[in-house]
Amino acid sequence: MTDTSSPDGRIVLVTGGSRGIGLATAQRFAAQGDRVAVTYNATPPPAGIFAVKCDVTSGGEVDAAFDAVEAEFGGTVEVLVSNAGITNDGLLLRMSEDDFTSVIDANLTAAYRVTKRAARGMLKARTGRIILMSSVVALLGQAGQANYAASKAGLVGLARSLARELGSRSITVNVIAPGPVATDMTAALSDDLLAAMTAAVPLGRVATPDEIAGVATFLASSDAGYITGAVIPVDGGLGMGH
Repeated sequence: MTDTSSPDGRIVLVTGGSRGIGLATAQRFAAQGDRVAVTYNATPPPAGIFAVKCDVTSGGEVDAAFDAVEAEFGGTVEVLVSNAGITNDGLLLRMSEDDFTSVIDANLTAAYRVTKRAARGMLKARTGRIILMSSVVALLGQAGQANYAASKAGLVGLARSLARELGSRSITVNVIAPGPVATDMTAALSDDLLAAMTAAVPLGRVATPDEIAGVATFLASSDAGYITGAVIPVDGGLGMGH
């Protein structure tokens, strides 16, 4: 069920929306009648989606992106999906401090930047939906991904703190924790590694981006109005019990 606050649908912003999970999420919101914008850093999304180039590690660029979206649609962002992120894998003893902090900045501090900017309008409107894209790795851990896992685990603490802080204004804050998903990143894996990854998943397959997007649209709907501070695993059972 779509939770619209205007005849034209809600204003939705998806960061990192040019491909994979972000693009599928943007397309899913658009298909249900919402007014959707995405940010991208390098490659723009397909035609038909309002897109703003934005490096989410820059507070100035984040502010400018929100200004552009607000100018385009004539209102403030009502649904935010913080999806932009990077990986820079390596074993701890080979991981430089920049390898660590750059991933924290792009994945965790960037989520702080975009949620802080979005919360301004949501607090005035006394309603809003914030969805942070984490990972099954946040709770399971993964050798060679200490930086990525730490950044994605940090989103859980961020979301739950904000859920308590913003809840009195009917703003929900939730986390999606996907397992392996059929994206460009998994397509680049060797056949052996992909087979081993898939074998660890009880459902025996990777997810499609649209399966993650469906959970995002649900969390933004009126049906999910009483869900906040939740971590929703969409991982085929990989992270059970964590």
